[in-house]
Amino acid sequence: MQLTGYLKNGIVCVIMVALSGCASLTSQEENDPLEFVNRGVYEFNQKADEYVLEPVAKGYQYVTPEIVDESITNFFSNLDDVVVFVNDVLQLKFNQALSDGGRVIVNSTVGLLGFVDMATDMGLPKNNEDFGQTLGAYGLGTGPYVVLPILGSSTLRDTVGLFADSFVDPIQQIDDSDAMWSTIALKGVDTRADLITAKKIVDQASLDPYEFERSAHFQRRNYLIYDGNPPLGDEDILDEED
Repeated sequence: MQLTGYLKNGIVCVIMVALSGCASLTSQEENDPLEFVNRGVYEFNQKADEYVLEPVAKGYQYVTPEIVDESITNFFSNLDDVVVFVNDVLQLKFNQALSDGGRVIVNSTVGLLGFVDMATDMGLPKNNEDFGQTLGAYGLGTGPYVVLPILGSSTLRDTVGLFADSFVDPIQQIDDSDAMWSTIALKGVDTRADLITAKKIVDQASLDPYEFERSAHFQRRNYLIYDGNPPLGDEDILDEED
């Protein structure tokens, strides 16, 4: 049973009040006071991935022709552009909003409901925006680092962002719950299949994959919030002076 709009708004308000207390934290800080719990969830995610998610993803990749796999990825990317467009507007990035809105229109029509990415070839590049980035763009700090079951690395701010984005995510607006969860599952398998090579790199890149992924998450989110031009930290300034 879905939450009513009033209840959702109330939950958002409560979380936002709690999160505002963390606003002094910059997105560059790897704030991890819940590390003990996070590591437990991380280990659970690793086992779930090893025994369930990765085998399913490999099976999906094996039986799915490359052109079909790419089409499915394009389809979900097109749905994601709806969320991107809304957050463009919230961040007052109106030129980017025109581009991303154009992507949705072009790919949903000429691109056959998004299965073909025509927009990129027409000069409308794919962008990445979500409500977590929107909160960061307005100066709200990350809050503590959290590892979510199955979903993985996040922060308190980005977890709130995930919840807020669900209001405009086309998949989560599907009335039939079975169809909605089936679509979410397919998207998850498709995404995991696209990350098989990246997962191997992470596993081999560090003696402590947990710390590697935590650091990578903070750096990537900071990069996205500042559109590829994050402010220099004290260490970066010292390095430039040297």
